[in-house]
Amino acid sequence: MVAYYVNKQAQASGEHEVHRVDCAHLPGEVDRLYLGAFANYFGAAREAKKYYSSAEGCKHCCSECHPS
Repeated sequence: MVAYYVNKQAQASGEHEVHRVDCAHLPGEVDRLYLGAFANYFGAAREAKKYYSSAEGCKHCCSECHPS
């Protein structure tokens, strides 16, 4: 299980990025919302979409799910 967070601040393109706790691009504490610990990105994404319908995976730590 890995802890995931979603960025409270939208990217310029409008999405809120979901990050693993070990991501080098994880936002600072004030700019992130803890989603919980999940076995993979997909559980974290479902949780993130409860807060931000535009939530998407970070291209660095969730690249398999990042829209290109």
